[in-house]
Amino acid sequence: MAETAGARFDRLLAIMRALRAPGGCPWDREQTLASLRPFVLEEAYEVLEAIESGAPAALREELGDYLYEAVFLAHISEEAGQFSIGDAIDAICDKLVRRHPHVFARQEGDAGITSDQVIERWETMKARERAQEGRAPLRPKTTLSGVPKTLPSLLRTYEISARAAAIGFDWARAEDVVDKIEEEVAELRHEIETGATGELSRAEEEMGDLLFAIANLSRKLGIEPEAALRRANDKFTRRFDALERAFAARGRSLSEASLQDMEDEWQRIKHSA
Repeated sequence: MAETAGARFDRLLAIMRALRAPGGCPWDREQTLASLRPFVLEEAYEVLEAIESGAPAALREELGDYLYEAVFLAHISEEAGQFSIGDAIDAICDKLVRRHPHVFARQEGDAGITSDQVIERWETMKARERAQEGRAPLRPKTTLSGVPKTLPSLLRTYEISARAAAIGFDWARAEDVVDKIEEEVAELRHEIETGATGELSRAEEEMGDLLFAIANLSRKLGIEPEAALRRANDKFTRRFDALERAFAARGRSLSEASLQDMEDEWQRIKHSA
């Protein structure tokens, strides 16, 4: 009979304790919450890559690595007398039940609730919970204050705009965002054409506004911009590698080729893909 998920999780916790125990692994014993930060980020991106690969075995492995980082962080916190992984599990279980009353405390009218209404309720409940906290935070909590500043900028834009939209601050249609993008392109063009030589501050600001508007359009279309940009990066890399190989096969380097030569070959690669 296969082990339950709980038994398997207990095995992971036992391994973690052994690694951190006296006589355990020197590297694991040296780690701190701060030192694990890059590994948490790295594992998150590897999970994303596994999802996009469509390979279940790769996703299974990367989810295990990601889970291990959560266990590692919680174990260090438990050693400091702060909380355990069990406390973290309780916290998310309680939060999920509390913020899904349409599932766990269903009332009349909940049967037809939409995804947008779920998000709106979630943000409303979150704001209410913050207001009911026993101690005042250093800074008042707001709708956007919970968006981590450490997120990649494009993803942070997506999250910021999604939270603002959840309380009704949003364009009515995707076409309206396209109009905003065209407006921002015009403003950026104006800065490029009239800006003082070497003065990038205004152009940088307009570029930021343009990227922000593009991320909003992505959200309105239901497209996760980080994923879309990763795919675009991968596509460009494949084509550029093919371009380089094509010239190498003729005994030429890209640095020796003219821009027109490269463009002609690029179009050939693009249309043959």
